Amino acid sequence: MQFARYIAQRYLVSKSGTNAVNIITYISIGSIILGTMVLFIVLSAFSGLKEFNLSITSIIDPDIKVLPATGKTITLTPTQEKELASFTEIQAYSKVIEERAYLEHEGKTSLGFIKGVDENYLNVTQIDSTIFAGNWPTVGEPAVAMGYLVRRRLSVNLTDYSSLLSVMTPKPGTGQITDPTQAFNSSKAVVSGVFQAGETLDNDHIFANIDFVGALLGYPEDKISTLEIKLSPEADEDRLREKISSLLNNNVILKNRIELNDALYKMLNTENLALYFICTLVLIIALFSFIGSLIMIIVDKRKHIKTLSDLGASLASIRMIIFTQGALMILLGGAVGIILGAILIVIQQQFGFIPITESLPYPVKFEQVNIVIVYATIVILGFLSARLAASRINKKFISSD
Repeated sequence: MQFARYIAQRYLVSKSGTNAVNIITYISIGSIILGTMVLFIVLSAFSGLKEFNLSITSIIDPDIKVLPATGKTITLTPTQEKELASFTEIQAYSKVIEERAYLEHEGKTSLGFIKGVDENYLNVTQIDSTIFAGNWPTVGEPAVAMGYLVRRRLSVNLTDYSSLLSVMTPKPGTGQITDPTQAFNSSKAVVSGVFQAGETLDNDHIFANIDFVGALLGYPEDKISTLEIKLSPEADEDRLREKISSLLNNNVILKNRIELNDALYKMLNTENLALYFICTLVLIIALFSFIGSLIMIIVDKRKHIKTLSDLGASLASIRMIIFTQGALMILLGGAVGIILGAILIVIQQQFGFIPITESLPYPVKFEQVNIVIVYATIVILGFLSARLAASRINKKFISSD
């Protein structure tokens, strides 16, 4: 083994007698470096994209959302709420009442989704940071903040008390509706602010005080639609899930931010996997040139190989020399590719030379797991390629002139 490594290292640093072989070898090593670098950059870009999307959802989604397992409401008694507030895993929580709504303003109508929140809601999410006109509704006031697309459809002016927004929600109950005019609860509110938090929310969401929405729906004080929770920095999420489920008699479903955006993350992971396989395929194509360069080195070193055989080197040890040389080329090329890729990722993080918009650089994230994945990929594929090239050496090749 030491003999094979020594000879392989000598072959690695020495130039071939044929200039064309040297050029092809340099090209194959360059393709390994480039393929490794591209694969690392692609994985880092998708890691950054995933983190960027998570940071966007953190503005509007809580760390944990508690939903009713059946029906539309959760019963939260004062005793239960007092115990909930004592959980050390919770930094802040907010009670929420939400329902579909029919919105009307001066003859213009739109379907929407009204969300009544308490005064703690802004400690759980950062939705108020998306307000670009007006203000967040003041506690106790019949006011709403709405998505800018809803406002555009309804043509509502801010803080216009002479032209209020009508909000109608279906009355709870069962049975056939005989009088449509009696099927809805209705109330009026002033629009205090407009937010821009993504097309989904902007298109149909309005936020109001929980008392306003609770009265509109006729909910008693201990009935809410959901609980939204912000975790403390050192919280054990699994333990908190058990405690909340037990507190609310296992009649709830708990979802974290990733579970709330399950479709988004499945899409991102699928795209990440697809691009990984595409880049790996490109890397495999690049390794064909690597195999070709090793075979050309074998042909160029035929006399040396015959001399080694005459001196008593076995066929297996000669193959090991070529395999070791190929393995060293792969290890060095892969390491250089990852280093160059890491440098570009750090530069992008610091200076953002590739922008999405004028003010938003393309998100990237340096992760050690990506280094492991990329290096493992190039090493496994490269070692298989080196073994394939080394297997071309046989007794007939050695004995031929």
